Amino acid sequence: MTTIPKLLRPEDAAKRLAEGRAVLIDIREPDEFARRRAKGALSRPLSTLDTKGLALSDARAVIFTCRSGLRTAANGERLALACGTQAFVLDGGLDAWDGAGLPVEIDAKAPLEIMRQVQIGAGLLVLLGLGLGLTVTPLFFGIAGFVGLGLTLAGVTGFCGMARLLALAPWNRRAGA
Repeated sequence: MTTIPKLLRPEDAAKRLAEGRAVLIDIREPDEFARRRAKGALSRPLSTLDTKGLALSDARAVIFTCRSGLRTAANGERLALACGTQAFVLDGGLDAWDGAGLPVEIDAKAPLEIMRQVQIGAGLLVLLGLGLGLTVTPLFFGIAGFVGLGLTLAGVTGFCGMARLLALAPWNRRAGA
């Protein structure tokens, strides 16, 4: 039987890492990891966990992290099962790690995460549709309706067409390469 990983405060996690008793695994997607990560963390996206596993070379304890700690907490049993050794979750994730003054690597040239780009794009399209609908013709309200339908379908099916299109944008090609 697998147990849910224990929470570790950032300071305790850093101590275990410094002593070589643990490895830090970031489960966020590559575009998120490319922009900001804890120094020394390894990228093992949650989306590929079942197919690729963790591919670790030793049996040190594993400390899982994400941005806020919510993803790791929600997938605790799955993560513990995947690592096959002692598992922990970084309490508060990367945000808490950074807040504790621990080293973070930032690549300001990396594009924003795809989902943030989707949120920005969807928000701007809704505002554009509303603005044009109020000032030009009510037909432009259809833009807001179209975006709302797209977001609803993305939530229900897990397929986000806007994210797929944005992934093809020139500024995002570097992150995928």
